[in-house]
Amino acid sequence: MGADRPKRADARRNEEALLEAAAAVFVASGVDAPIRDIAAKAGVGTATIYRHFPTRADLIVAVYRHQVDHLAETGPALLRSADTPYAALARWLEEFVDFVITKQGLAAVLQSADPCYDPLHSYFLERLEPVCVQLLEAAADAGEIRPGQDPYELMRGIGSLCAGATSNPRYDTRRLVRLLIAGLRR
Repeated sequence: MGADRPKRADARRNEEALLEAAAAVFVASGVDAPIRDIAAKAGVGTATIYRHFPTRADLIVAVYRHQVDHLAETGPALLRSADTPYAALARWLEEFVDFVITKQGLAAVLQSADPCYDPLHSYFLERLEPVCVQLLEAAADAGEIRPGQDPYELMRGIGSLCAGATSNPRYDTRRLVRLLIAGLRR
């Protein structure tokens, strides 16, 4: 019964701080970083982490989902606040690049044989593809980009451009993505 009850605001803030700390440690040190490092960054004890996330896999899944949710919420907010739909699309795709680059350390884990990670790719597409559709359609309706762009193809292309981000210091992922986004213009 208690599991169905919504979390208190302070509990949600604490969990969010813990997830943000875990994400930062994962980016800096990989997903195998000691739990004590995450606890120290979050300002909590290791028991607090284990109380919320009994296994490392639980924590990894929660971090990934949290960041996907944040990115999904960012798209509509950008459409409301940006000067133009194209500006909102470009800014969201920059944040998408940040997300993809920081998740490269998770690639081996997400492609592991552990079935707990299997739903994450579907979750990613279910949450982010509609946002990309909304942004592309708004920019096309405003006459800023060519209509009929495929959101999956665009996100997949950006993901492919991000794959070279860590292997070559001369490879500028963000510059290449800006060129791709500019190519959408009418």
